[in-house]
Amino acid sequence: SSSEGFGVAERIVLLTFISAVILMAILGNLLVMVAVCRDRQLRKIKTNYFIVSLAFADLLVSVLVMPFGAIELVQDNWIYGEMFCLVRTSLDVLLTTASILHLCCISLDRYYAICCQPLVYRNKMTPLRIAVMLGGCWVIPTFISFLPIMQGWNSIGIIDLIQQRQFNKASNSTYCIFMVNKPYAITCSVVAFYIPFLLMVLAYYRIYVTAREHARQIRVLQRAGAPTDGRQHHPDQHSTHRMKTETKAAKTLCIIMGCFCLCWAPFFITNIVDPFINYTVPGKLWTAFLWLGYINSGLNPFLYAFLNKSFRRAFLIILCCGNERYRRPSILGQTVPCSTTTINGSTHVLR
Repeated sequence: SSSEGFGVAERIVLLTFISAVILMAILGNLLVMVAVCRDRQLRKIKTNYFIVSLAFADLLVSVLVMPFGAIELVQDNWIYGEMFCLVRTSLDVLLTTASILHLCCISLDRYYAICCQPLVYRNKMTPLRIAVMLGGCWVIPTFISFLPIMQGWNSIGIIDLIQQRQFNKASNSTYCIFMVNKPYAITCSVVAFYIPFLLMVLAYYRIYVTAREHARQIRVLQRAGAPTDGRQHHPDQHSTHRMKTETKAAKTLCIIMGCFCLCWAPFFITNIVDPFINYTVPGKLWTAFLWLGYINSGLNPFLYAFLNKSFRRAFLIILCCGNERYRRPSILGQTVPCSTTTINGSTHVLR
């Protein structure tokens, strides 16, 4: 919190903006969870288990963390006591770390799905392995959140500075101050951001290279489908469809990861730099970077809606109360006229 405070007009604008962010995060992440639970096709995709768990983490951020931070920011005072300040701070670190670990798992899942053969992907992404990865996304953050924060490891050597900033004599206000010493700042930032970020960059680089190769293969298959020497060669439609689907999914998840990095990178860079410059980063700049990260919790659902056709269809079905025109067309109900012909002794379907 900043001891400088805000004027009446600033507080009104701030409260309106923060309320919109919280509402967007709650409704958007609920929509993602309901869509996957109700849509059988979405449940078949293994990546969506990570997406649902990510949406749950973002939902908890918008319900358990953001409202209390907003109240303190607008009122310029913390009224819930020191113990709840530690709990809220621990939840903040836990849930935001869980979010990036989920994105790291999603990138690994996409890497095996796109860069490996289907059999390798099925062997790697078994239900047990997915459950272990999801468990790790929630257990690992506890070792850099509740455990050190409740034990006070993050404040070793800077207790006097924290106590000095917790209370403002001029305005008689108390703040929920979360300051970290150099060892904790480095450890927390490396575990919560830099290592997962490096893994995601490596995974998505390999995905990008493979996607370019898939695009080249698709062009070759499409050219092979043209008539040559009086014969009709048909490309493997299943392989072509899989290449297109996986390539588009990779692009979507790259955009999601990019938005996450843009939202959280300023905070984690400042988190490491601040202890080494004697904690001179202004309070309002800290607040801006923190809420920029919170915005990401409400951003992911909208990225799914606009960039993923399956999610977009599921969202429309939910929002339009199951309108039939948004449902997937039935294979048995195709209206495209079909006929058959025999070429070189084999039967082909013509549309």
